[in-house]
Order: sequence, then C-alpha cells, then structure tokens
Amino acid sequence: MLNIDLHCHSTVSDGVLTPTQLIERAHQRGVCVIALTDHDDVAGAAEASRAAAEKNIIFINGVEISVTWRGRTIHILGLNVDPDYKPLYDGLTAIRDGRTQRARNISAELEKVGIKDSLEGAFAFVGERGLIGRTHFARFLIEKGYAKDMKTVFKKYLVKGKPGYAHHEWAQLSETIDWITGSGGRAVIAHPARYNLGKNVLNDLLDDFCTLGGTGIEVVSASHTQEQVKIFAHHAKVRNLLVSCGSDFHGPGESFYDLGQLPDLPSGCTPVWHDWKLPVLS
Repeated sequence: MLNIDLHCHSTVSDGVLTPTQLIERAHQRGVCVIALTDHDDVAGAAEASRAAAEKNIIFINGVEISVTWRGRTIHILGLNVDPDYKPLYDGLTAIRDGRTQRARNISAELEKVGIKDSLEGAFAFVGERGLIGRTHFARFLIEKGYAKDMKTVFKKYLVKGKPGYAHHEWAQLSETIDWITGSGGRAVIAHPARYNLGKNVLNDLLDDFCTLGGTGIEVVSASHTQEQVKIFAHHAKVRNLLVSCGSDFHGPGESFYDLGQLPDLPSGCTPVWHDWKLPVLS
C-alpha cells in the first residue's frame, strides 16, 4: 500500500518546518503521497511541489479552511485544489485578514488572567507569511512555563470556556465547499472527533455537509482513537462519503503521529484518492 498523508502543516501557517523541510522529512519517513494543508493559505504549494518532485513524492495541493457552522469552528480540508482559482484565493485572503484581530482578542483574554505580552510572544513564532493562530500562542505559553505540552496548553487555555479563548466568525460552510469544488478539489471534514458535537449535532453537520456538496471525511487522524476511527468509517459508509487520512503534523515532538506513521484505513471504505490515477512510483 502507498504511504499517504493528506493533512500536514508548514511554516506558511503554524508548522515548524518549511515546505521543503516538510517534504524532506516525509521522504525520510517513507511517505509516497502528501498534501500540504496549511491553515487558510496555499502559498507553500509551489515550493512543496518542487521539493516533492525532486524526491519522487506525489504532491497534492491542499488547504485547511476555518469555517463557522452553528457558532462552532469546524475545519474543512480542500484536497487536490487549484491554488490559483480566484474565488478560493480571495476567500482565503479574507479569512487570513480576520486572524490578526482574533489574535488581538486572544491576547486580551490572556491579559485578564495575568499573562502579559502574549501577542508579541505569539508573533515571535509566526512564519514569514504572518499568519497567526492558536498554535503560536500555545508555543509562547509553553515557552513561558504555563503548560508542559501542546495538549495541555490547549486544554487549559485556548478552548471554549478557558482563558485565552476568543470566539471568531470564519467562512461559511456553503461558500467554503463552493471554493473547493469550484477549484476542482474535494471537500473533506477534518478530524471530526475534535469538535465534540454529540450524535445528533454530528448528524446535522454531516447532513449539511453532504447537501452542500462535501464528499469526504477524515477517518484516520491523530485526533482519533481506534474506536472513533470505526465510528467515522461507519458514518462514511452510511452516507457514501469518501475517507481520508492525515497526521495533522505540525512538527517533531508536537504531533501524536509523525509523517509516515499513520495506520491503515478501515476495510470497506473508499479512499478520497480512489480515482486520482496516482502514478506508479519507481
């Protein structure tokens, strides 16, 4: 079987490796097919594609888009997209513009509990594109000793109901799916277990997603237990959704799965890449 990873991040968003370094690590760890899915940005695609060609890795253009659905933040992967498709490009630009204001709001919330200079501290970890997210705040908080690792810092500070949480309105689900499918790509719900939706709300999300033209769900993810993998594989079969797999890799030591470490997809599922006609690798 091909070693495939369709969810990872570079310094273009909140990863710690440049697109080239990410591909080099993927090559070292035996990855054959990879998608770079930076948050709300496709600027790393060209560099990653060149590096992948040099390493004989099949590169898939991707992105992870922040969406607001019923007041909740949901992430939608766009796989095999056209980075130059203007509605997608313009939509991502608008989302990134909103990230800076959210960062100010997060900093203000942290200030209320005595954590000072977090905005400047978070920006110290931001890449050259200037895209800022919660992971950058998390690295600052870990560096300052407020938490020991990524899992702890998010749980303690950066989720709803905790200091450092700031609600933000992202793109709408309908327009996000339109951007992805209009560019020739496939819309995939990223790490669905992370949203803690409950059975009924999850079914509502899947109903809306399918009705609007979404076609895939990430079944194998660093966020999923073995039991959750089975649950989401069942949802995929019932709704005829394609299934995807991704490490959600951000950097060595920060991610539960490293590149090349993903378990196999459950049997009986149709992979999102089933008709991509991937070339045979030499």
